[in-house]
Amino acid sequence: MAPQFDKIINARDLGGLPAAGGRLIRHGLLLRTASLNEATDADVRMLQEKYNLKRIFDFRTLEEIQRQPDREVPGAEHISLPTLDVEAERRSGDAVPEEFFADVPKYIVHMSFHGVVQRTASQLYPSLVQSEYSQLQYSVFLNLILQTEEGAVLWHCSQGKDRTGIGAAFVLAALGAERETIVSDFDHSNIVYRELIEDYSHRILEQGGGENELNVVRAFLGAHTGNFCRVLDYIDREWGSLHNYLNTCLSLTDEDMEVLRERYLE
Repeated sequence: MAPQFDKIINARDLGGLPAAGGRLIRHGLLLRTASLNEATDADVRMLQEKYNLKRIFDFRTLEEIQRQPDREVPGAEHISLPTLDVEAERRSGDAVPEEFFADVPKYIVHMSFHGVVQRTASQLYPSLVQSEYSQLQYSVFLNLILQTEEGAVLWHCSQGKDRTGIGAAFVLAALGAERETIVSDFDHSNIVYRELIEDYSHRILEQGGGENELNVVRAFLGAHTGNFCRVLDYIDREWGSLHNYLNTCLSLTDEDMEVLRERYLE
């Protein structure tokens, strides 16, 4: 379900999605969006009054937050949980230039031909589930949701698709959603950004680009669902299931999941 905000894009309420035991997620409590930096006064009022928003989880890097800080929502705590280990990437010497993330559409055609950008495009999702740094951020995210006993929570990154999508996958898995539901929710961002993806894919082809370059567009302007499914397969191989991954890597117990299901399912 997509809330009707003025300037908050790629926004949706997980309410209505099927979860454990054929139950549905309650509406108005679990929101995922793109960043809130352009939110209008009306958007802020909606988050405050309609959703009774209590916590905002911001998965962006500190640099991203400084460039485009979120609008403040009265009554809601803003929690910075940067899920990308930027310092580790810098130490590796394989980091994507900062200016690329500052304005992806401006640089993506040129940068899509660079090997480091292509590697990052293919490795972004694995790094978010393999890195102990990322695991810690998502663990804090889930445990703070557990502690939010009333009102809504909202999580986002810049475009609300990759880091946000991984976070949504963990929430949905904790609520007992099937893989099909998790993948469908992740893929929905491609509907939101379809025109943008098609436009820049055409530009890439005009410049002589091929599959590697198009993958950069899919990963950075859209949500690369194929890569996401491969990550889910990787989790199944390494941990047996997404449920076990939540237990082992994100410190979310079965008892915790039952509390979340009682709160968020109807």
